Amino acid sequence: MNKIAFVLAASALSATAAFAEGEAPAADAAATEAAAPVVTDTDANGTFSLVEVQAVYTAVTEETFKAADTDASGELSAEELQAAVDAGTFVAA
Repeated sequence: MNKIAFVLAASALSATAAFAEGEAPAADAAATEAAAPVVTDTDANGTFSLVEVQAVYTAVTEETFKAADTDASGELSAEELQAAVDAGTFVAA
């Protein structure tokens, strides 16, 4: 048990040192590189229109957009947009 606590404490200290030196941990750097592009809600209505999505995901067609719009509201919620990105339906060019 003491060995586990020591290993965890040593890991925490090395992570703190990396932050103090201005280095990002490797996991954070990889996540930043793999982050999906951001779709901007230009009209600030809380959902994403086809035009807003196409500004980033230029290959999205009306058909693929409608397929991602699971509640048939005509716009995508943040959850619907994320699901389409996660499924590989929306791929940034």
